[in-house]
Amino acid sequence: DGYFEHSVVECRYSSKDLQGAEFIDSYYFNQAEYVRFNSTVGKYVGYTEHGVKNAEAWNSDAGILAQERGELERYCKHNAPIYYSA
Repeated sequence: DGYFEHSVVECRYSSKDLQGAEFIDSYYFNQAEYVRFNSTVGKYVGYTEHGVKNAEAWNSDAGILAQERGELERYCKHNAPIYYSA
């Protein structure tokens, strides 16, 4: 019994030239996604009442947004050669 919270970070690639690469940072509570950052959208989007409040707070913090926006280059595009070599 109890509560279960986790997050999932993923990169989605649509082509080898990385033009359509996407960084997604999702947060879940009891298996339901409540907030997500998507590099294509460029901000957090909330899916529950709690998630909307988190998204508003995180979107108002320029430092948090700058860090998340940088993850596409730092994490996804940097590791793309490993993804495509597998």
